[in-house]
Order: sequence, then C-alpha cells, then structure tokens
Amino acid sequence: MIRIAEESDLPSIVAIYNEAIATRCTGETLPVTVQERLPWFAEHTPQQYPIMVEIEKGELRGWCSLSPYRKGRMALRYTEEVSYFVATRFHRQGVGLALVQHAKSLARSLGTKTLFAIVLEHNFASQQLLERAGFARWGFLPDVADFDGTEVGQHYYGLRLAPPNKTP
Repeated sequence: MIRIAEESDLPSIVAIYNEAIATRCTGETLPVTVQERLPWFAEHTPQQYPIMVEIEKGELRGWCSLSPYRKGRMALRYTEEVSYFVATRFHRQGVGLALVQHAKSLARSLGTKTLFAIVLEHNFASQQLLERAGFARWGFLPDVADFDGTEVGQHYYGLRLAPPNKTP
C-alpha cells in the first residue's frame, strides 16, 4: 500500500535514508537525524511536494518525495525532482518502481509537467529502475560528487508528463 507520509513515519524515513547515505547512494555523507529532517518534512505537504511511503504488513519499506526544482523561480514551477529510497532488505522487490510510478501519477494530478531524478553514476540499480519507469537519461555531470577523495558523476534522468506548449 502506498500512501502520503505522516510525521509518525519520519523515524523510518530517516532510517532508510541513512542506509542510502552509508552505501553512498545519495550525495549526503553524514547520517541525518529525525530532528534535522523535520523542516524538510514540513515543506513537503500532500498538496504540494508530497512524500509517499510504501507499507506492507505494517512496515515502511520505502519512500518517495517530490521536491521543487530551483524553488522560487516561477518559470520552473512545473518541474519537480523525484527522489526515492528503499530499505536495503527490500531492494529488488518492486518497491522503488511502485513508488516512482505512484509519484508520476500524483505529480501529473498536481499539474507537474516535468519530472527529473539525479542518480550517482555508480547506482546502476536506480538507473535501471528509472528507465523501466519511462525516464530517459537527459544529462551527465562528471566528477561532481566527492566521497573521501573518490569522485563520481551524476546522471540526470527526465520524464515529460505533459506535452510541450511551445509558441512558434
């Protein structure tokens, strides 16, 4: 079951995110706390930039969020970043794909026109997941992330949810 996250889900969300930090699947390098993530959670309302969680048998197995791209720049207001994280023990069980598919549908209903995701170049599983979800590789920033002296790039994956509205 996928639903909108509640504040009581935040400890599980943080635990899953800290697993991703430990395995270098995100640009963060130090674990985060629930207290540190409270402002982030408050910015992600169900009506704008929701956080979704996947629950099975009472256990939160993964989460996904929609976030603004270049917040405050009105020309970019219909473009959002999708982020998703799955508890390690539930990898390769379809949790991430289900969350991303749900996020696509929810984003479309909220008026989002373009979704994108940023993936570290060594995160092949996430790249494959995004491609299965219909995203295409739109760009690459070489060697922009530094993990204790090891530099890696970031892939940008994008998906257009609405047809472009261009004037001639």
